[in-house]
Amino acid sequence: MTVHVAKPARGRKRVWHNFFDAMPALADFLILPLVYFVHFRQAATWATGKVACASYAPSDIPEGTATFQTGEHMILSLARRCAITTLVLGTLTLAPIRAGAGEVLVFAAASLKNALDEIAPIFEQQTGHEVTVSYAASSVLARQIQLGAPADLFISANVDWMDVLQDQNLIDADSRVDLLGNELVLIGGAGQDQIGRMQPNVDLSAKLGSGHLAMALVDAVPAGIYGKAALQNLGLWEGVQTRIAQTDNVRAALALVAAGAVPLGIVYQSDAQVEDRVQVVASFPPDLHPPIIYPAAVTASGTTEADAFLNHLQSDVAREVFEQQGFALPGR
Repeated sequence: MTVHVAKPARGRKRVWHNFFDAMPALADFLILPLVYFVHFRQAATWATGKVACASYAPSDIPEGTATFQTGEHMILSLARRCAITTLVLGTLTLAPIRAGAGEVLVFAAASLKNALDEIAPIFEQQTGHEVTVSYAASSVLARQIQLGAPADLFISANVDWMDVLQDQNLIDADSRVDLLGNELVLIGGAGQDQIGRMQPNVDLSAKLGSGHLAMALVDAVPAGIYGKAALQNLGLWEGVQTRIAQTDNVRAALALVAAGAVPLGIVYQSDAQVEDRVQVVASFPPDLHPPIIYPAAVTASGTTEADAFLNHLQSDVAREVFEQQGFALPGR
């Protein structure tokens, strides 16, 4: 299993093919017909004075190309044939291509890292398929898919970004499922006093002292959006909005609290559960923010292996791992 964490996905593995031994033959059979056609037409233009589709001057002919004798025959040296083949085939083979059969590229919200790192190898062992997972904020991953990143499967931490891709026909709508749920919590270091459930009378500013509150980007990343909505509904946002340490994704907010760089942070329950250096200080009632739902869908260019992996994510084995990691399951 290959993992990319909180970085822009770099697309499929580049596959390199060595054609050098076969270049002369390839030039004769694949490249030269096109060259013959273009230059034959141009030679006829020079001989008759008629206008052709493209305008060349004799000086534009590459050095090393034989002269036109009657407009009917042209000979390229072996070196020239190899050079032409290298240029054309190089252009084709250096471009990213889709992975071969048995590979799945998954774009997943950063909060899913620990769970998918445990689930994916089970799938690989059972099927022989290779799973590559790129973790980042849902917003970042969705934008990469919009720009053509070759993901097979997308798992978002909220429905809005999945809706955007569905509206643009970038996912297979029939494959879309609500895979998981989660809860929002306030975390702190080991020495932080417990609050219980967040209430409007909690003096969050005082608990921060001179420090900041770590949150994922509050206007783009799902965890940050949920956290901001919860604080606004509690009437606490205005008192702390100038003291927010915003991060690219929720795992980065978790890391700030774990490292002691900030006293408190807002993350998912599943995030708090995987980090020993933090504790849950308070929980947020779910009615304070939009429902936390993780939709998953095969992309419009997804493979059959992606369908298989999505089915595996809904299996009893995978669901058990998700529950152990602190996620909620639909219908439970």
